Amino acid sequence: MTIAIDKRPQGCAGTIMAMIASDGTAAAPHARALTEPTATLRDIADAIHALCIIHGSFPGVVDHAHRGCTDPLTRDWLEQAVTAVSGERALLVRLTAAVGPLPSTPGQAASQAAILGQRNALEMLSRSDRAGCATGTAIAFVLDWVAVRGVLDSCARRMALPAGTPFAGAASQAIAMLKAIEASASIERAMAFGAQQMLAQHRGLWHLLEARAAARHAM
Repeated sequence: MTIAIDKRPQGCAGTIMAMIASDGTAAAPHARALTEPTATLRDIADAIHALCIIHGSFPGVVDHAHRGCTDPLTRDWLEQAVTAVSGERALLVRLTAAVGPLPSTPGQAASQAAILGQRNALEMLSRSDRAGCATGTAIAFVLDWVAVRGVLDSCARRMALPAGTPFAGAASQAIAMLKAIEASASIERAMAFGAQQMLAQHRGLWHLLEARAAARHAM
């Protein structure tokens, strides 16, 4: 699933939206492959387990950003996003239980360490004291989750489980808030940095999962 944009936003909003389009999960070949009917269940299960390690625990990226936010406009949006992401976390946990154990894969210890490193990096970004960084991280997470949710929905269909609450509304609210933000140049740079680094962690995850799938298929 992709996010439709009627007009290209300017400034910080334009920068972050361009990042989502070019560097987000929707642009990751392995993530797209997992939504296809030909995807193997073990590849889907591997992705679900990894996503649960990174995003299945409370507090998460949006919760940390909400706790540290002092800007009224951003805080109001984050309060809504916290509720939406809580539902996604519950869905992710249900799917992890449904897909069964983690598939056997060569180099499991190194992969586990890398995934934990990504989780720690995202926590640091979302708890950053640099004004705007945590907000940019949270915004990019919510917008990128639209594509991640496509993988979760594919898994739910394969496991014959009910679909979760639609997430598109949360992403639309994020876009509206992002366009409404009026911030100094330094805060906009920090927001863009947080978004860029968040997307880099997701991009690294999909590369890792693709390599793990290739290793399993070669066994």
